[in-house]
Amino acid sequence: MRARVELLTLGGFMAREDFPDTRRSAWGKSAANGAETHHLAHHSADVAAVFLVIMRQRVWRARAEAAFGHPITEAETRCLAALVFLHDIGKLAPGFQAKGWPENHGLALRGHLQCGWHWTGLPRADALAGAVTHLARWPGIADWLMALFAHHGRPVPRPREGEALSAFPLLPGYDWQAEETVLGRAMLNWFPEITTSCPPPPEPTFLHFFCGLLNLADWVASDRRGFPFEAEFRPSYWQTALDRAENRVAEIELVESATLREPAAWHLISDHTEPRPAQRAVGALPTTEHLVLLEAETGSGKTEAALWRFAKLLEAGEVDALYFAVPTRAAARQLHGRVNDALTRMFAVHPEAVLAIPGQILAGEAKGTRLPDFEVVWDDTQVRPARWAAEHAARYLTARVAVGTVDQVALAGLQVKFAHLRGAALSRALLVIDEVHASDPYMTETQLAIVRSHLGLGGHVLLMSATLGAAARRRWRNEMAGNLEKDASLPYPAVWTSGGLHPIQSEPGGGKTVRIDAHSGWSGSDAADLAIQASAHGARVLVIRNTVARAQETFAACRERAPGWLLQIAGIPTLHHSRFAAEDRALLDRAVEQAIGKDSPLGGRIVIGTQTLEQSLDLCADLLITDLCPMDVLLQRIGRLHRHTRARPDGFAAARAVVLCPPGGLDALTRAAENGLGAFANGPSLSGVYVDVPGLAATLEQITLHPVWQIPVMNRSLVEAATHPEALDRLAEERGWQAYRQRVTGKALAEMRTADLCILDRSAPLECFPDDEKIRTRLGEEGVILSLPAGTVGAFGAPVHRLALPAQWSRGLTGDEPVSVDQGPPMTVTVSDMVLIYGPEGLRQRGGNGT
Repeated sequence: MRARVELLTLGGFMAREDFPDTRRSAWGKSAANGAETHHLAHHSADVAAVFLVIMRQRVWRARAEAAFGHPITEAETRCLAALVFLHDIGKLAPGFQAKGWPENHGLALRGHLQCGWHWTGLPRADALAGAVTHLARWPGIADWLMALFAHHGRPVPRPREGEALSAFPLLPGYDWQAEETVLGRAMLNWFPEITTSCPPPPEPTFLHFFCGLLNLADWVASDRRGFPFEAEFRPSYWQTALDRAENRVAEIELVESATLREPAAWHLISDHTEPRPAQRAVGALPTTEHLVLLEAETGSGKTEAALWRFAKLLEAGEVDALYFAVPTRAAARQLHGRVNDALTRMFAVHPEAVLAIPGQILAGEAKGTRLPDFEVVWDDTQVRPARWAAEHAARYLTARVAVGTVDQVALAGLQVKFAHLRGAALSRALLVIDEVHASDPYMTETQLAIVRSHLGLGGHVLLMSATLGAAARRRWRNEMAGNLEKDASLPYPAVWTSGGLHPIQSEPGGGKTVRIDAHSGWSGSDAADLAIQASAHGARVLVIRNTVARAQETFAACRERAPGWLLQIAGIPTLHHSRFAAEDRALLDRAVEQAIGKDSPLGGRIVIGTQTLEQSLDLCADLLITDLCPMDVLLQRIGRLHRHTRARPDGFAAARAVVLCPPGGLDALTRAAENGLGAFANGPSLSGVYVDVPGLAATLEQITLHPVWQIPVMNRSLVEAATHPEALDRLAEERGWQAYRQRVTGKALAEMRTADLCILDRSAPLECFPDDEKIRTRLGEEGVILSLPAGTVGAFGAPVHRLALPAQWSRGLTGDEPVSVDQGPPMTVTVSDMVLIYGPEGLRQRGGNGT
């Protein structure tokens, strides 16, 4: 029988007469090219059930009500779930359903999000078996629709009017209106509250939060491991969906099921008899404090202090998860192991810490491998559904405990895909940001945005730093500027809360005396001479250079003269920096810890690296050789020196740092950059690693004036002398650098304004994200990532899959170019007309200087 379809101009919709019985049901999930399907009403119920289960958890609900500003009733919650049930209404469209049909159907395929908007343009009073009449009276229904169709990670624009009819034609063999009626009747039966109640008004903050929960619920409910397919509609399916949702949400640890082994006292965290002063200060804070800032020297036990804070808040029901953010991937890898070990001590059934680094599928000690069909297979036999959070970068923040870089935090605060999901997932966690001073103005603004949003939802934040200047601290605490004299005289170490500063008592015998010497000359030979001389006397030497080029230059000089003392992997001398494949970087991280870590053996050794070694790593060198750098960075580098009390070789019982400086002074750096310092001031903008030459001069001035530093007693005065705006303005005026100083300040303000344009303002109405530019977590050009041929072996004999090029080598490349590899030796990588050499010294250009 042929269907007779006519277009009714009145009301602008399609009607049918003598249309045959439906032969196809609407599917919501499909697999095996359409051979296996899950009914659309069932998938919609799954997502709504997950949403309800999450909303009934104490911490999640508290965050939702904080976003709304008032308690949310059960009837309102169920109306929200009914909205969630409609999130995939666009899948009714024949052009979407055809994706699961045999070929030659003749339909243009369509996306279900756009079709969702098209569906709203079909004004029919009998839509959804009449349920639409109830939805139409709900306040702000247009805003709710905007949120519904943002469930894949970002809002989508409403299409042009007049296209709805073409998206929903009536076809023989598939009656979308009949399928819509099935959804409508199910909605009325499963959510009867919609006839008498409505959801809470879509206030912007709550709407943004709802977007995140919906995205999370949809992702959870789309996993067949928790929600097996049922192709034929079953009116009793709602209870099945609830049962499956309860089970799956518990399995992946989105419920409040984490139980500490015992009360959150100090001995739950550590074997040490008593906490150290900084740890005791944090442990004594009330759980009603939501923003805590800990200023304490490196090596003072801040990690354990953060874990104790987490245990206390978890015990009080204030949080249900932890995200530990650090500046670098190397620091995240090392911290991940420490945190994972601590969890086995803290919990009766311990969660596995997820390593939140894209491309690194790691939960606890288990490593995952992604298969071609996007499934993940784990390298052990355990069944741990909570590893779901580690299988996709956008899900990292849904983990009970995750350790990663600050970039994951920033992604929750920017107008990028999955920002809502990340922000909502983070809301239940204690957010710890370690080395908070390390972020530039752009990064600080993006982190500030999500921290303020997090606090607005009733979340908890712990900021930690050894070297945070007053100007930066006041930004985090939303305080007015202060004067240099007062800021430099404040007690250190300290904890800051809503009540202000709380001094921390000095740790008996906990300080260290460091002799710091300025060395005129910073070539690779200069650094190598100093390192080899010390290593010959049995010292474990850490050399930190500002650029990869200088690190490689220093490595080449040491390898020529003393290769046996260099850091080694499988007997191969090497160094540590960012231009290694990810697989080789993991080997390097472990090798560095073994060479100069807390438990490293005595004996001469030289570890050369860049900024990848300066923060959050538990290293314990006998001697530090470092390039001149800003004061806060220098103190961080010094934190890798004599970090622990342990045996030292003769001549190195006292801590000593040698600071390599340009032999001609710093004035030239205001005109031309060298070794990562300064910038080309006559260019259109300042760019470089450390462009603040007045800050560098102030640092060198303190080295000259005070050749012996008492750590941590002098930390506050040293940092303020080299970072406080008053101090830098004075120094710039003395040296005639006012114009340069103004450009540095202007650069910071410009970066802050750039961040403001990219930040997701959760107090503003929901709008589409910009798509005409690439928003990043860190400013600066990004290099392309090269995919290497299968079977490529890296610098140390292990398989490697990708290499990231520096931005300056990537111009003209897209990353899609064919890549050829000759294993050599040396191993060469050819892309376009560029030939790269990859080996134990990292990636470099053939004939280039490696900058």
